[in-house]
Amino acid sequence: MYAYLKGKLTYKSPTLVYIECGGVGFQVNITLQTYSEIEKLEETILYTQQIVREDGHFLYGFYSEDEKNIFNHLISVSGIGPNTARLMLSSLSVQELTNAIIYEDVRLIQSVKGVGPKSAQRVIIELRDKVKKETYLQSSELGIMANSKSEIFSEAIAALSMLGFAKNQSEKAIQTVLKINPNINTTEDLIKQSLKNL
Repeated sequence: MYAYLKGKLTYKSPTLVYIECGGVGFQVNITLQTYSEIEKLEETILYTQQIVREDGHFLYGFYSEDEKNIFNHLISVSGIGPNTARLMLSSLSVQELTNAIIYEDVRLIQSVKGVGPKSAQRVIIELRDKVKKETYLQSSELGIMANSKSEIFSEAIAALSMLGFAKNQSEKAIQTVLKINPNINTTEDLIKQSLKNL
């Protein structure tokens, strides 16, 4: 099982990349969301999920662990295969899909080509509690950090937003930095370190 691949991108398309790691080239299926993140990169890390079927072994790669996690949740739903899950994550962002599941937005999920009303309802019924729990845990963790360093935390979020980064993406980067170095006490240092994770 490959947790992630880190290497040089030797071929890129909106649905497929080749990533060279230690002289070996891996063919990896990707989503449009991931493609938009890596389109201009020469090297990257892709969080991967291997799918084994009768007709072969397939690797699916994601720019973020959140995207990989929601992909794995989707393929656990009866009737949702890896290609449908990839299409869903190409049509909707992780945040949009998460919100649609939590708030039971059948229409939005059904707007993905190939996903009917029954499949959309099944996704919501089977994943709602899991996704709610994960979202709550992430929010709680961020809340503890935000309370202890509320001023520099909020200033860093605002600054990263002005630089064009999505709020949830910025929060995750800041959370990572504060876990590694909880002693950071200036907004400037927090922003600089967070940018390395964006």
